[in-house]
Amino acid sequence: MNTSCGANLELSRCIAASPVCRLKSDIFESKSCVPKFRGFSKKLLPLCKNIHARSNKERNITLSVTGSASQVDTAADEPSSLTYKDAGVDIDAGSELVRRIAKMAPGIGGFGGLFPLGDSYLVAGTDGVGTKLKLAFETGIHDTIGIDLVAMSVNDIVTSGAKPLFFLDYFATSRLDVDLAEKVIKGIVDGCQQSDCALLGGETAEMPDFYAEGEYDLSGFAVGIVKKDSVIDGKGIKVGDVLIGLPSSGVHSNGFSLVRRVLKQSGLSLKDQLPGEAITLGEALIAPTVIYVKQVLDIINKGGVKGIAHITGGGFTDNIPRVFPKGVGANIYEGSWAIPPVFKWIQEAGRIEDAEMMRTFNMGIGMVLVVSPEAADRILGEGQNTSIAYRIGEVVKGDGVSYS
Repeated sequence: MNTSCGANLELSRCIAASPVCRLKSDIFESKSCVPKFRGFSKKLLPLCKNIHARSNKERNITLSVTGSASQVDTAADEPSSLTYKDAGVDIDAGSELVRRIAKMAPGIGGFGGLFPLGDSYLVAGTDGVGTKLKLAFETGIHDTIGIDLVAMSVNDIVTSGAKPLFFLDYFATSRLDVDLAEKVIKGIVDGCQQSDCALLGGETAEMPDFYAEGEYDLSGFAVGIVKKDSVIDGKGIKVGDVLIGLPSSGVHSNGFSLVRRVLKQSGLSLKDQLPGEAITLGEALIAPTVIYVKQVLDIINKGGVKGIAHITGGGFTDNIPRVFPKGVGANIYEGSWAIPPVFKWIQEAGRIEDAEMMRTFNMGIGMVLVVSPEAADRILGEGQNTSIAYRIGEVVKGDGVSYS
């Protein structure tokens, strides 16, 4: 999420492309819960197994609500399928606002805003954490929400190939609780360390009666730098290029208005166990956003990267096409990565359609790199012990995102 494009879609500032999304009805069936490892590095399989392995019984559970024989019958009193708009977030309204802003400030619409400086560009991004903050308030877990804050901005600016230089934060509350604020700032410091950037400063605002007791709001701002001749802009993407997906830790920091509505409808609490897993719903949902900066910059430095999409609000459907030139689209391989169980629960409990899931959540892939076939083979074959990557699709003629 960023200065020029708040991909949270609580209030999007992305220039919406209206991509075509062609979804098959079985995209989320059981075969999608286990990666096919198409082109996956054999050296990385043990790591992936440790992180993503599930019991055979769990692997055979259908992720899709629609068409699932294991679901209860569709009685008339069952709740209808939930959407992001039902939860109060209108993606189309956000896109319309962006179109209007673009008329006043031409050039916006990327994941980060570029400002020329000599032979380089400063790349800036800004964002918040959205209603994931509500989970922090309810769980009392405040020491990781700052990681989310940093992640959403630095992950955006690294899509241009920029190395983050510094970060600033804004913390606002009605009554300053110093101990609580310290925990939040600790998370911000952790996030800056993970992205190798300086916490340059910030603002603490105490505004009586503005926020509910014990609550606060956060926003953050990141600035990075990239040489003009090294900018990743997607212009060289062509048919046959490969989509590499980097796994997420879960929901990250988008879609929580819908998550909270699903939680309410399910009758469960954050203290209840995530069905089929050994952790609570609260633990699964509050998991901090992955910061991809070091991994992505390392991949970029080895060559062959043509475009990068940060999968935030808008999911695959809206974010991947943002890095494509006209005339090309993405074909995503079903079942080519491990979908975290939390998304299965969200879809089943909220009776959410496949298309809505793919337009709202990251579905287990937080960053997508569009690379040459040669670079894809190298990335998947290097066998790095600290990272996992999936071959999740390819660039095809057309537009939008399709699945096969």
